[in-house]
Amino acid sequence: MPQKRKLRTPQDGPLRAVLVGVQRPGVSDEEHSSSLAELGRLAKTLGLTVVARVSQKRQALAVAAVIGEGKLKELARLTGGSGVVPTGVPTHRARSADPEPAAADEVVEADARASVVLVDHDIAPSQARNLERATGAEVLDRTAVILAIFQRHARSREAVLQVEIARLTYLAPRLRESGAGKDRQGGGIGGKGAGESHIEIDRRKVRDRIAELRRELAAIEKDAATRRHRRAAQPTVAIVGYTNAGKSSLMRALTGSELLIADQLFATLDTTVRALQPETKPRILVSDTVGFIKKLPHDLVASFRSTLEEAREAALLVHVVDAADPAFPGQIEVTAKVLAEIDSADAPRLLVLNKIDKLEEHRRATLAQAYPQALLLSAKSPADVAGLRERIVEFFEREMIEDELLVPYRRQRLVSEIHASCRVLAEAHDQAGTRLRVRGRPEVVARLRAAL
Repeated sequence: MPQKRKLRTPQDGPLRAVLVGVQRPGVSDEEHSSSLAELGRLAKTLGLTVVARVSQKRQALAVAAVIGEGKLKELARLTGGSGVVPTGVPTHRARSADPEPAAADEVVEADARASVVLVDHDIAPSQARNLERATGAEVLDRTAVILAIFQRHARSREAVLQVEIARLTYLAPRLRESGAGKDRQGGGIGGKGAGESHIEIDRRKVRDRIAELRRELAAIEKDAATRRHRRAAQPTVAIVGYTNAGKSSLMRALTGSELLIADQLFATLDTTVRALQPETKPRILVSDTVGFIKKLPHDLVASFRSTLEEAREAALLVHVVDAADPAFPGQIEVTAKVLAEIDSADAPRLLVLNKIDKLEEHRRATLAQAYPQALLLSAKSPADVAGLRERIVEFFEREMIEDELLVPYRRQRLVSEIHASCRVLAEAHDQAGTRLRVRGRPEVVARLRAAL
């Protein structure tokens, strides 16, 4: 079974990284710069120090090593590599962390070299290997970086399983032989039979492990689905949006819960459900969800689909946006795309432009004019949070109806359920039973009446 890939530990401080990006036709300078900046924030979340960027305009990624020969040599000067992709069968020396440099006077001092190359694209295994051989550095594409962050931040058993499934799915086609004699074929214990190579055995083990993890995850998802079914009668709100937009901060302010708040990408991977505070009648439940990001790996969306079910089944989506980020219009589009993937594109949505405390007054006025239906706020302002709470309560109040329910004395157990799922305006007792004047959602009132 392949081991989890870990970044090499430096002896003299944080690992240094170089960002690599290719600007293809149709991508503006602003979009390209924003994407690289986001990759830099992902690197920071991993604990890496970005020391340089290597960017190139091309029709497409270079087949061999993503970037052209000239840019490859420029990159190698930053990492201490040769800048040339060796031909023939890779050797340990060709893949070593300190290959033969092209020219000693052109190479950055050893203690200032970058040991990690982050590529702002999804690249083929052969491209990653060629980059490693030419630079002598560890190469991670955008998907690998995101997976590494998810792997670090996963805490609950469900999140750990989801990330591990996505990681192994990503790793399976990238397995390659390591060490001499690995390409021989054989059968025996643990082998499928004569003719199966070691890499085929490794890939089969990965597939078996993925199947095992999915079975375990299915059991956990079944329990989660049961809990969601029990909450179906209560009004629910899901907080969604781009990663690091301030969702957890708003969740904490709205519910008074002690959630992890960190200025880093994907700090929250687990769904948390809490009641809106101060509590309403009926209670409104608020859930925090995993953040989205541009080019979010498809395998991660698939693995976290059960977690995102909270968003799909919510009556209202509170879409939180970091208004202080210049790239936020593109982030709104990314969130809308992911919501469409989980069949939530048509769900009622309240757009919240967060972090306006970081904006000048004229910028706030411009945003208010451009997004008239949005709510501009700062999660740090109690008054702003109270305004958001009021908007949420108003949303559910609009669809509520009033009705009178008569609960026979033999069915008195339903009285407590009515109090939990509706707002009781009046309650009286007579010979027929308990009469309650209630205000609640139409489907809830209908369900209660049918139970009588």
